Amino acid sequence: MPDNPSPTSDITVTVNGRTHRRTVPARRLLVDLLREDLALTGTHVGCEHGVCGACTILIDGQPARSCITLAVQADGAEITTVEGLTPDDGLTPMQRAFADHHALQCGFCTPGLLLTLAAADPDDHPTDADIRNLLGGNLCRCTGYQHIINAVNQAWNR
Repeated sequence: MPDNPSPTSDITVTVNGRTHRRTVPARRLLVDLLREDLALTGTHVGCEHGVCGACTILIDGQPARSCITLAVQADGAEITTVEGLTPDDGLTPMQRAFADHHALQCGFCTPGLLLTLAAADPDDHPTDADIRNLLGGNLCRCTGYQHIINAVNQAWNR
């Protein structure tokens, strides 16, 4: 019986401003493309079911779970990972606020939280309850969330 290699597709993605062309197996997950092929290990693999939010990235400016997104689905997309958030001259106000308020303890959930927040409009989340709702898809086992809420309020000048 002949070997039937898995089908592949040629894709082009722009990640953090750099264009990458790759041939990927049809079932290759986007998180694996980012971490293994592009060495962008800030995108974390947690639950592998899209529940914990550790793998959150931005696809065309919108939060997405890279652990349940196929790489071929991102063909032609602009992707931002946590590595793409940080400006050359230091930290973003949100990153600084996370450090100021000890909103990152082990740091595993932090990239997903930062990317979720980067896509949010502060005016749509005026209260602490609104911020908690926004971040409801990002699980953190260390902080108890109040430090994260305090950091968000600082970064959003509240």
